[in-house]
Amino acid sequence: MPTIASMLEALSDDPGQGLLAGDRVWSWAEVCQEGRRRARYLDAALPDDPPHIALLLGNVPEYVFWIAAAAFRGAVVVGVNPTHRGADLARDISHTECGLLVTDGEHLELLDGLDLGERITRSGGPGGRIVVTDSASFESDIASVSAARIRPVATEGSLAFLVFTSGTSGAPKACRCTQGRLAGIAAVVATMFELGRSDVCYLAMPLFHSNALMAGLGPAIASGAAIALPSGGRFSASGFLPDVRQYGATYFNYVGKPLTYILATPERPDDADNTLIRVFGNEGSPADVERFARRFGCRVVDSYGSTEGGAVVQRTPDTPPGALGRAPEGTIVVDPETLKECPRALFDSRGQLLNAREATGELVSTTSASGFEGYWKNDEAEKERLRNGWYWTGDLAYRDEEGFFYFAGRSDDWLRVDGENFAAAPLARILERHPDVRLASVYAVPDPTVGDQVMAALELHEGAHFDPEDFAAFLAAQPDMGTKWYPRYLRIASSLPVTATSKILTRVLREQGTCSDDPIWWRPGKEISFVPHEQGAPARSPSTSG
Repeated sequence: MPTIASMLEALSDDPGQGLLAGDRVWSWAEVCQEGRRRARYLDAALPDDPPHIALLLGNVPEYVFWIAAAAFRGAVVVGVNPTHRGADLARDISHTECGLLVTDGEHLELLDGLDLGERITRSGGPGGRIVVTDSASFESDIASVSAARIRPVATEGSLAFLVFTSGTSGAPKACRCTQGRLAGIAAVVATMFELGRSDVCYLAMPLFHSNALMAGLGPAIASGAAIALPSGGRFSASGFLPDVRQYGATYFNYVGKPLTYILATPERPDDADNTLIRVFGNEGSPADVERFARRFGCRVVDSYGSTEGGAVVQRTPDTPPGALGRAPEGTIVVDPETLKECPRALFDSRGQLLNAREATGELVSTTSASGFEGYWKNDEAEKERLRNGWYWTGDLAYRDEEGFFYFAGRSDDWLRVDGENFAAAPLARILERHPDVRLASVYAVPDPTVGDQVMAALELHEGAHFDPEDFAAFLAAQPDMGTKWYPRYLRIASSLPVTATSKILTRVLREQGTCSDDPIWWRPGKEISFVPHEQGAPARSPSTSG
């Protein structure tokens, strides 16, 4: 079985373009040479076996070189989220027992005053435990290191990455990913999209995230396609199309809301005049997928897959709009309380879901628990994932009579209003139908009496203004709106808090509740009408439920 190391070894003499960043071009042979230099540097700086390397960088060439170095050396890469700060950032590095931290001048100040654990000191310089890649000392040191061939020591079972979950609804967990698992996923995606040496894969999603590794970097290595990095080292909606054109990108991977942000840029008649052929990602809304494909003249495939790898849902040519696709035998939707499979979802003639409450449950695989390789030193979280001998994804879903699955939110996104349980995602999709709403997040805030009240945060399109009467009329006109679904509170956010991959941080919104500087409207009674909510005032349960 191949490994990432063996795939890179196969490219070690390839003179074709391998890495594009700005005006710089490295062949695959040169990428592998840079990786071997850093692998030998690593041997001198950190002889631990296997060493854990924290990468605190943007999407820059050094990130790719160090991933190659770790593969050749048999080291473990810990992708550090540069949007984390303070104790959270220190915890990511110390919890994963990193012995070397690779960063640059842009991110170095994030480490000031942090306790990074016993394995790392701020000694710097040759042999130091913090490497600053754009420093004169490192550039001098690395230039003097041999790029001679290294016999890869990693096997398919060697731990290659500790990938943190996004933490949108809870604390991030470090998920284990072996060389063989990543190589296997990479080969499947490369084959699925027929990637080859003539392709250019645009990697704008942050390289610390599983989507960038499994849907971008890995497939490029498996196929020998070139990797193109975003200008400035990070995703930019306005920079997307210029980058695609500059690099001649033919493939783009995404996770979260990047399609939404790209579509929000001014539309031009020549948007489809580009080299992009295929786009692959997760969690794009059906409307955005359709609009993106039409506007930029490409094929967009939105699928489902978890960082942990215990379950997968794949699109088929007959997948209906809004659905994720079909899953292997043994993948079901389960009521977590009864452990019974939920009834199939029913839709009316317009495609509106009729039985959301009964049909929604947690997406579970009863057969693929072995695909989950575990978390780093977190037994409690592992047990939560592997209850009853099944793999529990932590995601809510429903499934129709034809076997197609639909995403319904995270397991933490359940709301219980007046004794009725329902998921947040179907309501969020309804709110996003309003022409003024760009993004919507639905979550629970405590009802002072019992259960939850519904709160929604809305990010409007540029230039749009919230009209409470218009919005109330819109809600009343939605035929698939559950009687308990009407929001009690509406937060009109200037921008929603998101992760580095543009996933909405629902847990942050939930923690803030009705205490926000953003305008908040509320529904005082059962009637569908909204009035301004007194800022900072505690949420109170109305005398009439609804």
